[in-house]
Amino acid sequence: MSKPLAGKVALVTGGSRGLGAATVRLLAEQGADVAFTYVSSEKQAQAVVDEVHGKGAKAVAFKSDQADTSRAPALIDDVVAHFGGLDILVNNAAIATGQGRTVDDPDADTAALDRMHATNYLGVIAVIRAASRVLRADGRIITVSSGLGSRVGTPGAADYAATKSGIERYTMGVARDLGPRNITANVVEAGLMEGGMKTPDPETLKTLVGSLSLQRMGHPEEIAVAIAFLASPAASYVTGAVLDAHGGYNA
Repeated sequence: MSKPLAGKVALVTGGSRGLGAATVRLLAEQGADVAFTYVSSEKQAQAVVDEVHGKGAKAVAFKSDQADTSRAPALIDDVVAHFGGLDILVNNAAIATGQGRTVDDPDADTAALDRMHATNYLGVIAVIRAASRVLRADGRIITVSSGLGSRVGTPGAADYAATKSGIERYTMGVARDLGPRNITANVVEAGLMEGGMKTPDPETLKTLVGSLSLQRMGHPEEIAVAIAFLASPAASYVTGAVLDAHGGYNA
């Protein structure tokens, strides 16, 4: 198998399950040494590490809560200390709170919504800021967003959509700021995935799937391929772009 990422060091936030774990596996298969974060499931994280090691590649897991923005510099320091540098940052960690609750809902859990904003928006910014100072030339930043980042399309998603739209625009700014160092910054808009975040109720899920051109949920491995492309040398002239991997949500 070709190893286009041989000699590269990658960090994937939220890499213990779902899309994050699929991305860790694929980047490792393509030759990268991969660090990833997790919040609570040490057992799941270790299983991903063991799987990567079993295929002769390198991986390490760091426990880090992205909602604690003060942790970002230490996380980047840990990755560099372990692997000797950093070439690829995949901002995947995110949570979804309050889905289906409209902004005028008197029972909205505002504390949980604030934590979602901290995780999905402020936390991503903190990691990018810390990583940008050590990323090597020809580095890659890939931010995982959602189709909701460009088209809300359903009630009860305002806060989540705002976090995704925000990090998309921030990533565009990063592309401008770091372009002179030949570091690219791009977005992958992911869609409904099996094994992803909390699955909506059956009726809502049916409606959401029906809104897609492909009329089915995606698999994490299908979105991970898009991330790996943007991390690869093949995407050397792609920056400030949004790559849709959501089954035609915007079509």
